[in-house]
Amino acid sequence: MKNIIHPPSIDEFVSIKRYWDKRNNIVAAKLLPGEYYVTHDHELITTVLGSCVSACIRDKETGLGGMNHFMLPETTERRLANNDEVVIGKATRYGNYAMEHLINTIIHYGGKRSNLEIKLFGGGKILETLGNTGQNNISFVMDYIQTENLKLASHDLGDSYPRKVHYFPHTGRVMMKKIKDLHNETIVKRETQYRASLKDIEVESDVELF
Repeated sequence: MKNIIHPPSIDEFVSIKRYWDKRNNIVAAKLLPGEYYVTHDHELITTVLGSCVSACIRDKETGLGGMNHFMLPETTERRLANNDEVVIGKATRYGNYAMEHLINTIIHYGGKRSNLEIKLFGGGKILETLGNTGQNNISFVMDYIQTENLKLASHDLGDSYPRKVHYFPHTGRVMMKKIKDLHNETIVKRETQYRASLKDIEVESDVELF
């Protein structure tokens, strides 16, 4: 019997790809760079990160929460308004907008800022040719957490490998897999084309829980 995927619990996320994850027996929302997703339901949110960073954030009292995936540290309202050449795609491709949109959406739908639990992943230096993008993302998001006086529960950032992340907002559990096989051509394409998905790269069997 085929599992029926009902619409997301929050209407504004109907554009996010969702599917039935057979291994975890749960509906999964799959994020690409520049996307974020928030849910009231028992769902899994998943993404693959190279130099990008994802924040997993939830209200630990209600289980309402979500994840973002950003590829560049920050931009400004002026650059967005002027359609600057540097600004590519949605504002949430940038860390400052990605964090604000995710947190504000959680609060809008009933979460409390004082209850927020945050876990951070990504920022790997997977190729020398990609420069310091990963470290810049890490520096930004750690400064953001400190400046906004938010509670950081755990993190796995930096190093030289991509990561596959599964997040269960309702419980706060995160499963992270380190990418095993670095197919350089594949990664270059995805990181240079706005840090697109690394979904086809094999991952290790080891899972780290956060």
